[in-house]
Amino acid sequence: MSERKKTAVATAVFGLGSVLLYMLLFAYADQLVTWATETRQGNKLLFLIPIVIAFIFSWVHGSFTGHFWELLGVRAAGKHK
Repeated sequence: MSERKKTAVATAVFGLGSVLLYMLLFAYADQLVTWATETRQGNKLLFLIPIVIAFIFSWVHGSFTGHFWELLGVRAAGKHK
C-alpha cells in the first residue's frame, strides 16, 4: 500500500473516531453532569473522568488533524521526508 493511501486510511479512521467520540459525548452528557454532581457531594475521584475524556479527545482529534494536513501536503517546518 502506498504511503498516501496509508495516510488517507489513517485520516478516515481517526476522523470517524472523532465523530464517534462527539456522538458519545452528547449521548452521555447527562451522565457526565451526574458525575460532576457526585464529585461535589464527596466522590472526589470522579474528577478524573473529564480529564481522561479530554486526553482521549486530544489524541484522536490531533491524530486526525495531523494526518489530514499530511494528506494535503502541509508539513510543519523542520519535518521533511
